[in-house]
Amino acid sequence: MIYKVLYQKHPEEVPVRERTEKLYIEAESERDVRQKLNDRNYNIEFVQPLDAAHLAYEKQSEDFALETV
Repeated sequence: MIYKVLYQKHPEEVPVRERTEKLYIEAESERDVRQKLNDRNYNIEFVQPLDAAHLAYEKQSEDFALETV
């Protein structure tokens, strides 16, 4: 399944919506996503599983790129 992850690059900072970044990653579960990204030291705000319709919508964005971890 593909997940959309909203995060802040600096875990010590207070989350601010304008600095929130996103990435897309394939994983078995939300726990798997968090384990795969654990070494990056991100402040993960939200992990969202994408169903087929939502994934199709996200793929239309020029920012869509599937991370390989």
